[in-house]
Amino acid sequence: MKRGLFLDRDGTLIPDYHYLSDPRRIELIPGVADALAKACSLGYLPFLFSNQSGVGRGFFTLETVHACNLRMLELFGLPADFFVDVCLATEHPDDEHVYRKPSPRFILEMVEKHNLEVSSSYMVGDKLLDLETAASAGARGAFVKTGKPFTEEVRFYTEEKNMGVFDDLAAFVDHLEKQ
Repeated sequence: MKRGLFLDRDGTLIPDYHYLSDPRRIELIPGVADALAKACSLGYLPFLFSNQSGVGRGFFTLETVHACNLRMLELFGLPADFFVDVCLATEHPDDEHVYRKPSPRFILEMVEKHNLEVSSSYMVGDKLLDLETAASAGARGAFVKTGKPFTEEVRFYTEEKNMGVFDDLAAFVDHLEKQ
């Protein structure tokens, strides 16, 4: 069976700018482009899974988010169709969470659509929500320290759920390679 690598964007692939709406502001987290290529060479299918409540709040449009994603891929030197599938959860936090993390819906739909082995797939991110999403879907979770702080709450959760904590995406993918 195939394995999925579900990746948060802000704080995981690129710095978290808090409601990023200008593609010109995008910078890269060192090592991410190589880590993505290495993960693919290990047989993981890459998926982008990002909460984008700025759309639901009316701060910017979905087209703006797409433009930022395209710029990010361009800076990584990756094609526009690099991700197997993309979920941009645009719900306002106060609205029903259809796709917004910690809902596992996107992961579960991709497991079905792409015949993925969920227990061998990962959700990687820099927030507790990313880890909760992994647990809800039955996937593995990994926390990267390139975004939000590694709090006691996150530490406790990762220990309780046996989830990994890594300095960055490159360290996480190095871990995958050793398995």
